[in-house]
Amino acid sequence: MKKKWVSALALVLLSSTVLAACTKNSVAPESSEDAAGGQQGPVQISVFAQQDNSIDLKTNKFTTFIEDKFNAKFKFEIIPYDGAKEKRQISLASGDYPDSYILTAYIDQFSQADLLKYGKQGILVPLNDLINQYAPNIKAAMEKDPTFKSFITAPDGNIYGLGSYSQCFHCSYPNKMWINTSWLKKLNLEMPKTTEDFKKVLQAFKKNDPNGNGKADEVPLSGSTEEFGVHVIPFLMNGFIYNDDRNYLTMSGGKVDTAANKPEWKEGLAYIKSLYDEGLIDPGAFTQNAEAFKKIGENAGTQILGAGAGMHPAIFVNIDKGNRNSADYNPVPPLTGPHGALATHDGGGLSPGAKFVITNKASKEAQVTLIKMVDYMFTTEGQTNAASGMEGIDWRKPKEGEVALGKGVKPQVASIPSVEGEAPRNAGWSGMGHFYQPKEYRDSFVQGTDVYDSANYERRLYDATLLYQGHEPKEIYPLWAVWINPDETDEASILQTNLKNYIDQNSLQFITGNKDLNKDWDAYVKGLENLKIKRYLEILQKAYDTAAYKK
Repeated sequence: MKKKWVSALALVLLSSTVLAACTKNSVAPESSEDAAGGQQGPVQISVFAQQDNSIDLKTNKFTTFIEDKFNAKFKFEIIPYDGAKEKRQISLASGDYPDSYILTAYIDQFSQADLLKYGKQGILVPLNDLINQYAPNIKAAMEKDPTFKSFITAPDGNIYGLGSYSQCFHCSYPNKMWINTSWLKKLNLEMPKTTEDFKKVLQAFKKNDPNGNGKADEVPLSGSTEEFGVHVIPFLMNGFIYNDDRNYLTMSGGKVDTAANKPEWKEGLAYIKSLYDEGLIDPGAFTQNAEAFKKIGENAGTQILGAGAGMHPAIFVNIDKGNRNSADYNPVPPLTGPHGALATHDGGGLSPGAKFVITNKASKEAQVTLIKMVDYMFTTEGQTNAASGMEGIDWRKPKEGEVALGKGVKPQVASIPSVEGEAPRNAGWSGMGHFYQPKEYRDSFVQGTDVYDSANYERRLYDATLLYQGHEPKEIYPLWAVWINPDETDEASILQTNLKNYIDQNSLQFITGNKDLNKDWDAYVKGLENLKIKRYLEILQKAYDTAAYKK
């Protein structure tokens, strides 16, 4: 599902504090044993946390479970979502910071620049030795998966933190197209295979009254600008040149380049403009938010949407069981254009940076306890208990005859559905527990085979994504596995923002006719040069050449 939908996307600051009898300025002990050598109690861990309405971390069943398992005791301080990142930065700048931090997946985590900055200052403890000595599961993951190793390893060889390594298969091909197959059937049309086929289908949707109400109210194609994966341009552009929809990067022979100044890009814009000029693309697709897009997909009364751009159809139609529109929308395979049939591909949910670090204030005992806790979450049981909820409450072992999501994969986890009206189970940490979810783990979840049953939505998306798999270019710039030099991070960030905004704005102007593709193209290309696109590519090339997975 979309990243913003993951519950408990919260900032959590985790610290192994001194014992209650110690004051704020006391030195943290090296052990929880007293001077006489007796056990003084569990390792005290204070947690500065955010939580959503479905979770109470203080009474959470996974909290209790992991405390008992590792002889630890959490002390939670709950804060609002707003301002958490700023408070973290202030604490680090002032020196008044805890022993360790855990941030939940996707938002407010430490950036790669943060990790390098605080790592070089000595504030963050490199995790390499702790992993080697106390984290066999993390170590095994690094040895097995070079991408994971590169994901967490800084250019200086240190591991300053751990992020959310979650390989969402359907997320990894975000720019899909979903078409109204009931309209195709009614108009006796086949699933489009080429860019020209698609144009003819949209023309038929506009002119031939597929909803049968006698009105020309059909919207042949729409999308949104609010979320990554709902823009109409990338899916269409991929028949002409690869469009990654984030940085417009291409790779060839290990060299980084941009797609946005190539003749094929211009050709793709001309094709999309032809659709726009005929009224086949909803003008709102370039300006509307997700809510407005969904109003078209769920139009009251008569169905009006012919095709919708989206990572998944729930963006623009309701997928609840029995919904009248959901089953009508099915995936369009990548369209063959003049220069191929490509599909946008990325890391599938990998967000560079880290949500778990240990600071230089942590005692040795605290460091060991913390890394062991996270290492447990690198097992199938530990990751599922943490992210999904406790076994027997939120998940169970598969039964005979149940099948996994992945083709030919042995099922390992079956979710226990919630019951309508049931109180929140409060048995897992949700996004806060996302640490290691490689594709093989996610593929091992039990899923039914009826793809139009909302309970099996993940299979519907999985099967759709199989149509896109293999259509990515042979070389892709791995944004999720490279580290930009910290001295160049700010510069790269500014360049990236300026260039993306410029390309987005000009693409829209060319498509809508506010700029002329013939008269204004050269000036547009010159504008890219003035915005220092060569310098931006130079920085990215350097980061790519020094990536850990290439060593």
